[in-house]
Amino acid sequence: MKSDIRVCSAWRDVHDRPVYTLSSTCPDCGSEAVNSAPAPFDPEDAHGEYRRALKRRSR
Repeated sequence: MKSDIRVCSAWRDVHDRPVYTLSSTCPDCGSEAVNSAPAPFDPEDAHGEYRRALKRRSR
Protein backbone atom coordinates (compact mmCIF):
# COMPACT_ATOMS: atom_id res chain seq x y z
CA MET A 1 0.00 0.00 0.00
CA LYS A 2 1.45 3.32 -1.02
CA SER A 3 0.94 6.45 0.98
CA ASP A 4 -1.16 9.19 -0.60
CA ILE A 5 0.91 11.89 1.09
CA ARG A 6 3.77 13.18 -1.05
CA VAL A 7 6.65 15.54 -0.35
CA CYS A 8 8.34 18.00 -2.72
CA SER A 9 11.45 16.36 -4.21
CA ALA A 10 13.37 19.66 -4.19
CA TRP A 11 12.45 20.84 -0.69
CA ARG A 12 16.06 20.81 0.58
CA ASP A 13 17.14 23.20 -2.18
CA VAL A 14 14.06 25.39 -2.58
CA HIS A 15 12.10 25.42 0.70
CA ASP A 16 12.97 25.98 4.36
CA ARG A 17 11.01 22.90 5.44
CA PRO A 18 9.34 19.93 3.72
CA VAL A 19 6.24 20.75 1.70
CA TYR A 20 3.64 17.96 1.80
CA THR A 21 0.86 17.58 -0.75
CA LEU A 22 -1.65 15.09 -2.12
CA SER A 23 -1.00 16.01 -5.76
CA SER A 24 1.84 14.85 -8.00
CA THR A 25 3.46 18.31 -8.09
CA CYS A 26 4.53 20.75 -5.39
CA PRO A 27 1.96 23.54 -4.91
CA ASP A 28 4.68 26.13 -4.14
CA CYS A 29 7.43 25.53 -6.71
CA GLY A 30 5.84 23.14 -9.23
CA SER A 31 8.53 20.45 -9.00
CA GLU A 32 7.71 16.77 -8.80
CA ALA A 33 6.34 15.39 -5.53
CA VAL A 34 7.54 11.95 -4.39
CA ASN A 35 6.09 9.38 -2.01
CA SER A 36 6.97 10.35 1.56
CA ALA A 37 6.62 6.89 3.12
CA PRO A 38 9.46 4.37 3.05
CA ALA A 39 8.93 1.04 1.32
CA PRO A 40 7.41 -1.58 3.66
CA PHE A 41 10.03 -4.12 2.56
CA ASP A 42 12.95 -4.43 0.16
CA PRO A 43 11.94 -6.36 -2.98
CA GLU A 44 15.58 -7.41 -3.44
CA ASP A 45 15.71 -9.05 0.03
CA ALA A 46 16.65 -12.69 -0.55
CA HIS A 47 15.12 -13.91 2.73
CA GLY A 48 12.13 -11.54 2.88
CA GLU A 49 9.66 -14.18 1.77
CA TYR A 50 10.60 -16.44 4.69
CA ARG A 51 10.58 -13.56 7.18
CA ARG A 52 7.08 -12.51 6.14
CA ALA A 53 5.86 -16.13 6.29
CA LEU A 54 7.16 -16.45 9.86
CA LYS A 55 5.46 -13.20 10.80
CA ARG A 56 2.12 -14.42 9.40
CA ARG A 57 2.52 -17.77 11.16
CA SER A 58 3.17 -16.17 14.57
CA ARG A 59 0.00 -14.05 14.53
